[in-house]
Amino acid sequence: MKKFFLTMAAVALSLVAVYAQKSDADIQKAIDKAVAASQDAKKAAKPATWMNLGKAYMADYSNPTANLAQGIDRATFSMMFKQTPVSEEAVTVNGQDFTKVSYPSVDVFFGSNGLLTFWIPTHFVNEDPLALAAAAYQKAYEVGAKDKDVAPKLKEIVDAYTNDAYNAYAVGDMEKAFRNFKGSADVSLIAPNEEPDKEAFYNAAYTAFSSGHVEVADEYYNKCIELDHLMDGNVYAALSEVKLAQKDTIAAKNTLAAGLTKFPDNASILANLINLYLQTNEDPAKIVELLGEAKKAMPDNASLYYVEGQIYVGISKFDEAVNAYNQALVIQPGYDMAYYGLGNVDLKKGEAIVDQMNALDVRQWKEYDALKEQLTKVYVDAIGHFEKCYENASNDQVKAASADFLKRLNFQLRGEGSQYEEAYKKWEEILATLQ
Repeated sequence: MKKFFLTMAAVALSLVAVYAQKSDADIQKAIDKAVAASQDAKKAAKPATWMNLGKAYMADYSNPTANLAQGIDRATFSMMFKQTPVSEEAVTVNGQDFTKVSYPSVDVFFGSNGLLTFWIPTHFVNEDPLALAAAAYQKAYEVGAKDKDVAPKLKEIVDAYTNDAYNAYAVGDMEKAFRNFKGSADVSLIAPNEEPDKEAFYNAAYTAFSSGHVEVADEYYNKCIELDHLMDGNVYAALSEVKLAQKDTIAAKNTLAAGLTKFPDNASILANLINLYLQTNEDPAKIVELLGEAKKAMPDNASLYYVEGQIYVGISKFDEAVNAYNQALVIQPGYDMAYYGLGNVDLKKGEAIVDQMNALDVRQWKEYDALKEQLTKVYVDAIGHFEKCYENASNDQVKAASADFLKRLNFQLRGEGSQYEEAYKKWEEILATLQ
C-alpha cells in the first residue's frame, strides 16, 4: 500500500476550493430539486438533468472540506473554517507526528510544522454521495450524454475515492479504506471509462480481507486475475489465504498451484503451499509433481529447479535439494539463487550439527571434537557457495544477504586461521556499503 496522503492535493482541491461550506439543509434542498427533475418523464430523457443530479451529489461530497488546501497554517485555517472543534489529539501517521483536530464533518491533520497536510471527511448529508453521483452520471450517458462530458466526471469520482481510501488506510481505518477502494474500483468500470483501475481492485481486495469482508476479497482478487493484474504472483498467494479463511482447502491448493506454475520464484506462493501441505498432514513433496508440467513447457527454466530445491529444504530432504540446485546450475551456470540455495542447505546441516554438540555431555570431548570438525567443513562449504552467489548476483538484496552470511560464517571460523579474521573484516566492510 502506498503512503499517499502526503501527496494528495489535486483531486481534493479541484473539488473543494471554489465555494464556502453550506448547511445540510441547503445541500439537501439542491439534491431534492435535482431528484425531482429526474423523476419528471420529459426531463429524465435529457442528459443535462442527470448531469445536474450528479453535480448536486458531488456538492454534498465536497461540502465538508470546502476551502481546505494543503499548506494552510493553523491560524489561517481557524479564521476561514467556522466549525467548532469537537476534539484534538496528537497522533502518529506513517511514522510522522500530527495534530488531529476533529470537527463535526471532517478530521484535519496538521504536521509538526503547523501546516495542514491532509484531511478525512466524516459526515455527508447522503450516505456515499460519490456512488450516487456516479449513478447519475451513468444515467446521463445512457440517455445520450457525450463521452467528453461524462468520462472526466467519473474519473474525478475514482480519484476522490482513491484519495480518501489512502488517507483512511494511513490512519488505520481499514473499514473506511475498504469502502473507498471498492468505490474506486467499481466506478472505474462504468462506461465510458476506458479501462478499470486495476490497482483499486487489488487494494479493495486487500482491505476487504483485512477488515473481515472475506467474500468481497475473494471476488476482487479474482477480478485482479481476470484483469491480469497479478502483482508478480502475490495475488495468488493472497487469494489462497482468502480460500483458507473460507475453509476451502482444495481451492486454496488449486490457487497456489496455478500461481506456482506462472510465478515459480514467488516466495509467498511457495511458503503458503508448503505450509498448507503441512497443515493438512500431506506430503509437501507432492508439490514437486506440480512442477512437472511447467518443466515440460520450460525445460530450460533453471528457476523451476530452484523452487524444487526450496521445497525439499522445507521438508528437510537436503540431498534432494542439493540435486535440484545442481540441476539448476547445469541449465544456467552461474545462477546466483542456486548457489544461495546450496549455501542455505549447508547452514541447515550446520544447525543440526550444533544441536548434536549441545546435547553432548562435557565428558564426550572426542565426539565433540569430531562434530566440530564436521561443522567447520560445512561452514567452509557454505562460504564457497555464498561467495559464488555474491559474485554472480545482479540484485543488491541477494548480494547483501550473501555478504551478511559470509560475514557471519567467517566470524564463526576466525579461530581456525587468520584468513577468516581478514575475510570477516572484508565482508563487514562490503556489507556496510550495501545497506
